Amino acid sequence: MKHLASVMLALRTRLREVFRVSDWQVMLLWSIPAGLLGALATELFRSALFGLDRLVLGQGGSLVAIAVHLPPWLRVLVPTVGGLLAGGLLMLALARGRAAPKTKGDYMEATVLGDGCIPVRLSLIRSGSSLISIASGGSIGREGSMVQLAALSASLLGRLLHFPVDRLRLLVACGAAAGITSAYNAPIAGAFFVAEVVLGSMAMESLGPIMVASVVANITMREFPGYQAPYVMPAFPSVAGVEVLLFIVLGIFVGGASALFLRGLSSSRQLFERLSLPLPVRLALGGLVVGLISLWWPEVWGNGYSVVNSVLHSPWSITALLLLLVAKAIATLSTVGSGAVGGVFTPALFFGCMMGDVFGQAVQALWPQTTSAPFAYAIVGMGAFLAGATQAPLMAILMIFEMTLSYQVMLPLMTACVVAYFVARSANAGSMYDITLLRLAKRDEQLRLRTLHMRDLVQPAQTVVRPDAGLEAMSQLFLQYPVKYLYVTDTLDRFLGVVPLKKLSAAAGVGDLAQKCAADLLADEVTPLTSDMTLAEALQRFMEHRGERLPVIDSLASPVLLGVVNKSTLLATYVRLSE
Repeated sequence: MKHLASVMLALRTRLREVFRVSDWQVMLLWSIPAGLLGALATELFRSALFGLDRLVLGQGGSLVAIAVHLPPWLRVLVPTVGGLLAGGLLMLALARGRAAPKTKGDYMEATVLGDGCIPVRLSLIRSGSSLISIASGGSIGREGSMVQLAALSASLLGRLLHFPVDRLRLLVACGAAAGITSAYNAPIAGAFFVAEVVLGSMAMESLGPIMVASVVANITMREFPGYQAPYVMPAFPSVAGVEVLLFIVLGIFVGGASALFLRGLSSSRQLFERLSLPLPVRLALGGLVVGLISLWWPEVWGNGYSVVNSVLHSPWSITALLLLLVAKAIATLSTVGSGAVGGVFTPALFFGCMMGDVFGQAVQALWPQTTSAPFAYAIVGMGAFLAGATQAPLMAILMIFEMTLSYQVMLPLMTACVVAYFVARSANAGSMYDITLLRLAKRDEQLRLRTLHMRDLVQPAQTVVRPDAGLEAMSQLFLQYPVKYLYVTDTLDRFLGVVPLKKLSAAAGVGDLAQKCAADLLADEVTPLTSDMTLAEALQRFMEHRGERLPVIDSLASPVLLGVVNKSTLLATYVRLSE
């Protein structure tokens, strides 16, 4: 392995010397094998899932179809035992995590916060646990482990080639995009998912290689026998101008629902943690809930691909949709809350479809001649719920567009997704991804720092004297505080000027000068800051002053001394802003 790494490194160096390519051009080339490996890793997980179900349950394919043909007692037993086994595997991952606490092994963390190195053993154990949870009917998406494995393959490639940290991170991002593309047959959305959600940047230096990896992964997946897109979308109808207003209402409705879903996920996790049960028992309990619900609604098994396709192509009653919506929500919250490894990306599409169809049937009952078929609202609802839950509206719009390949969907889809995004954002419900929350928090902090004024950084001024202060009192202050100036204010706290240390030193012990007071030594060597000054204006003043601190007054018209601002505080604020 070391010999192979040396050969690959020498080859990479030689190619760069011969063809005189830059770093970003090199990344375009290496994104091709990253996309290929990502597609292979995704297909390997998909095949393992099919094979496990076939081995244990006698058939592979749709989990809902499997659940329908199982006797009631097995519908309960299979998710329960699956949760127990998946939890046992996770115990190994936690033991590994205690041995190496610096990383969780998550590809988002490795790309944004880490060095691009994804631990192999930890990732494989967690993926194995996810495989068991999904194959046994857990109400969770399989895309999480698919993307993780695709990113892992890219990370291993970069480490084999001894990529520097920044390039390794980008290669991992390429692998993640390949995983999303392979899972949903959406290369553009896969690229923008990583750019918008993971990296938070649309710079072509990073977006270019990611898009190449997505395209390669999509082409590769289409070559596998039996591959088909997870969702089969009907032709989207034309939407009249007035009807777009209904999609605004749909965006409000679904955006609020996505916020409730996110809060439900958080509450569910807290509830299971308060039970203080061993992890395998917690996952078994989550599986038991899914199994019990499946006695009446076997459709809660799995990620919901088959149910969404059925709703899009055949009529369902509002009652059936609402009951299934509640059942699926409880099953998903139980599975995720118990600690099962998997994604909630696909369940988000499921909930959006159900809610959109319910909304579509309701408006069609009110205005049957002027509204589109309910499936049109279901399709747009999928994107709107995804936009609200992920806080990534651009990615959601592109994903539904790629699934439908219809320009007719764009106007209502864009409207609903943007509205749902702002509704969910206003509800402060967060996002499905911790990295998005971290990025939003940093963005809000930067906006706050940019609007700071000197009044926000003021600290108390300890070296203030009145005009009648004598030499002894001023000397005591200079001895107590390592400063070069004392600030002189009148009885109304208005700033009058400063007493420099050098003047006080010259006056001490010199005949009549020893009887002088602060008013006699007053100087205008220091120009104070005003409370409404910005960071940039204050920094310029500090560069002219070349001191450690400056006084802050209310305004030139009302020069009341408010306190002081230290240069170190100002520079620290600039550092936080630059981060």
